[in-house]
Formats: sequence, C-alpha cells, structure tokens
Amino acid sequence: MNLQHNGNSVTTEALHPELEATLGLIRSKLGNSTDLVIRSFTVITPLQAHPAAIVYIDGLANVKELLESLLVNFSDTQTLPQLSSETSPLHWIRSFMLRSGDISSLYDFEELCQAILSGETIVLVDGYAEGIAAATNEWKDRGVTEPNSQSVVRGPREGFSETLRTNTALIRRKIKDPSLWLETRQVGTVTHTDVAIMYIQGIADEKVVEEVRSRLDRIDTDAILESGYIEEFIQDKAMSPFPTIYNTERPDTVAGGLLEGRVAILVDGTPFVLVVPALFTHFIQTAEDYYQRADIGTLLRLLRYVCLFIAMFGPGAYIAITTFHQEMIPTQLLINIVAQREGIPFPAFIEALLMEVTFEILREAGVRMPRTVGQAVSIVGALVIGQAAVDAGLVGPAMVIVVSITAISNFVIPSYNMGISIRMIRFFFMMLAASFGLFGILVGTIILVLHLSSLQSFGVPYLAPFAPFIKEDQKDNMIRLPQWMLLTRPHIVSHQDRKRQQKQPPQP
Repeated sequence: MNLQHNGNSVTTEALHPELEATLGLIRSKLGNSTDLVIRSFTVITPLQAHPAAIVYIDGLANVKELLESLLVNFSDTQTLPQLSSETSPLHWIRSFMLRSGDISSLYDFEELCQAILSGETIVLVDGYAEGIAAATNEWKDRGVTEPNSQSVVRGPREGFSETLRTNTALIRRKIKDPSLWLETRQVGTVTHTDVAIMYIQGIADEKVVEEVRSRLDRIDTDAILESGYIEEFIQDKAMSPFPTIYNTERPDTVAGGLLEGRVAILVDGTPFVLVVPALFTHFIQTAEDYYQRADIGTLLRLLRYVCLFIAMFGPGAYIAITTFHQEMIPTQLLINIVAQREGIPFPAFIEALLMEVTFEILREAGVRMPRTVGQAVSIVGALVIGQAAVDAGLVGPAMVIVVSITAISNFVIPSYNMGISIRMIRFFFMMLAASFGLFGILVGTIILVLHLSSLQSFGVPYLAPFAPFIKEDQKDNMIRLPQWMLLTRPHIVSHQDRKRQQKQPPQP
C-alpha cells in the first residue's frame, strides 16, 4: 500500500506472521548492523511453546529491566494466570510479563523499524503478525549544566540539554499547569527528528499555534540536525538580516515566553529552543531583567539600547564627521585628530574597514579555538595588533578607540543572532558615511526603519509595541515597571486571558 506524505510516496508493509521472515527483513532493512541485537527465547504456555525474539539497538535502549521482568516471570510461571485457548501469547506477555510503562502494538514493518531506531524494544512471537513495542529509550546525555550563552549574575544556572524529554521536563518544572500542552511530530524523511511544540492553552493565540503547526508540516527535507534547520524553514522574510525567531538555552526564558502567550519549538538533539513570535525588543531583553529590581532592570535595558546604537552607528559616524563634517568637531580635538592622522596613507573608511575586519577575525578565532586559550587570543591579539597598527602608521589611535568601543558595545547585546545582524548593518552604514556623510547615515536609517516596519514574526509586527504604538505594553519594553504593576500580558502577543494579576502594591 502506498501513502502520500509531504509529496513523497511512502510504502507501508504489514508484518509477516513467521518470526524468521520478520527477523530477516529487519536484518536486511538495517544492513545487518553490528549494534542490532536480536535475542531469541521461547514462550512456554500450557498449550504449546512459541518461538519469540527481542529486538533492540544497543546503546539506544536500556533492556535490563525488561529482560529481568521476562526472566523472573518465566521462571515463576506458577504465579501467572493460565493461558486459555482464546488468549494469544502476545496478550499474555503484554498483560502479565512486561513491566515497561509504555507498551504499544505494531502491525506495520516501517513503524516497527522506526520504533527500533528510536530506542524501543520490540517483542515478536512466531505465528503472529504483530509486535509489542516497549518504551526502553535511554542513552547517555550531557545532563543539565549552566548554559554557555546568556549567562546571568542572578538567576537559575540550569540550561537545556540535547535530550528532548529532559528539556520538556525542565519547562514543566517551572509551569505546573495542566494548560501547558505539548505536541510532538517527526520531521525529516531520513533523520525522523522529534520536534515538539509547547504552548499554554487559553493564553497562546490559537492562530499563532496553528501557523506553527502549518509551517512545520510543510517542511519536506531529509534531515533536521539542529533547531537552526527548523528556524530557516519557518522564519518570516528569509532574506532579512534580522532574526524573526528567538533561540535560547535557558528554561526560565522559555517559561517566561510561554506565560506571555508565545509558542516554544523544541528539537531533539540540540539545547537551543525556538520561541515565536519574536519581536525586536525581545532580543534586547534578558531573563535577569526580572530578577533584579525594576530600576536596575530599566537601567540595564537603556544601557543595551545605547550600546546597540553605538555598535551600529559608531564607526560610520566617526567616518562621516572626520571626512565631511570637520566643523562639528571641537577645535582642539580636531587638531589632535589631524596630528594623529599625519602620515597615515589611508582614508578614514579604509582605516576603519581594516580595524573592523581585524576585530572580526579575532572574534571568530576566539570562538573557534579551545576555550582555555580563546579568550586570551581575543584580548591579547586585539591589544597587540591595535598597538602595532598605530606604531606602524596604518591607523590612528582615535580609530582604534572607536572600533574598540564599538566591539565592546556589540558584546552587550544579549542575543548572538541580533549581534551578528548589527555587525552586518554596521558595514552598510560605514559605506554610506564614506560616500555621503551624515546625510547617507540618515537615509540609511530611514531605509532600516522602513525595513524593520515591514517585518512580521508569525503575523505579529516586528517593531511592536513601538510600531504600532501600544501604550499598555510600554510598561515592559524599554523600561520595566515593578512586578506588581505588570497587570496584563503583552497585548500584541496574547489575545486571550490577558490579565496576569490584581494590583498589589507593596505594604509598608
């Protein structure tokens, strides 16, 4: 029988009642792999003896408990109910001999092979075109450790791992509510990667949830190895440099997004969870904003916005002012800059470009090198190369200062994806500044704002609550009011159950 799935023809084949024929098909299908384990045994019943077998993949399944269950019950058959002529051995095994918590029946050969490759243990009995799948999935994982990205001074130290069930459990530990629903599907015609959707029913917008389901179901590819694959397939405006899907390693960040009405997408095999819809302001906020006092959280957010503008416009503004608008520089400072640039053979744009590219090389080297030496290479390399470039007369000291402040400001942006986008846009503004001065930067800013205004994330405007301006959502945007004043969820994200709490000002 042929079925159509995602445009591809999928052949289904019923199990063969003969045990040896089924085992031969399994060996052939899996290439007689050395980690394929087949253990034969005999089910002895009052009526007759039935040849049977257990099939599993070594390393994916923990069969110790299952084998102990079978051996104990086989050796103590007097305590088991007698098998009548109408009862099949499979029913006897399923009901009285297996202690696994999740047991299902399989009748299709492709489903049986997929269950084996997912870590389940299959029990087959000769004469029956049915298999029993016992959930024995267990493999070595990294465990729960502190996330490498998005570190905080105050807050939980736990991060997601590469195991899907561990990640869903971390979220359920934080949101113990029956309305937290979980849907799982497999994506990838070869990898069959488990992809889960988590949302809070009654809070998340049903249109967003349905859109997430629809985009995931439209994916037709052979492999999903990381959540970045999913992100590329389902993102809005794929050619935009700005991310429209948020990713994080922190369970508390995902839990906070779910409580605001967002949807989380978890992919087996990666600690990075996707959260949608993701707005521009979402990438400037951190979980720690809510763990510190409101005034401290507000100050840190404003500092990040200042650093964002420095990282985006810093070198471009320096190039424009020193090239076209020297009259804007105080006289004494202008004299110092001119004296420093004496003998430098390059214009300001080439000078900035050389330093920016050098810093990007050092940054990438620090990321790719072993962690013990990566930071040392970045810091020492920047100091040595910067000083050497000044001594060699290739760049001026002022340019080194501007590029250094720009690089440090870029590190303040919490989201790595947004930081990369800002770095890309910075080169665009540097070219405009070298060609047209501050006028070019102004035109580029207008183009940038128009582009950001045109973006959406799963139907939600990217610049909300700035554009469109939503007064109620300004309380947790660039500033953060105290927790007892955050009475409602973001209006632009959650259209249901917006009320979070009654107003409870602190009592003296």
